[in-house]
Amino acid sequence: MIAEFNFFGIFIAPLVVYTLLALIVTTIIRSILWRTGLIKMFWHLALFEVALYFCVLCLLILYL
Repeated sequence: MIAEFNFFGIFIAPLVVYTLLALIVTTIIRSILWRTGLIKMFWHLALFEVALYFCVLCLLILYL
């Protein structure tokens, strides 16, 4: 069972922490893709970014 995170006496649901971590990891991956030019391979950029975010979020939930 996933316990709550204690942030200076305030208990935070694990999903909130995972979403923030997924946002940080997604922005790092996006910046790498922009710098290498691989982002131009995708047809619908907004759809790709949302799918990337949810994939990272699911992987964080599964493995952390």
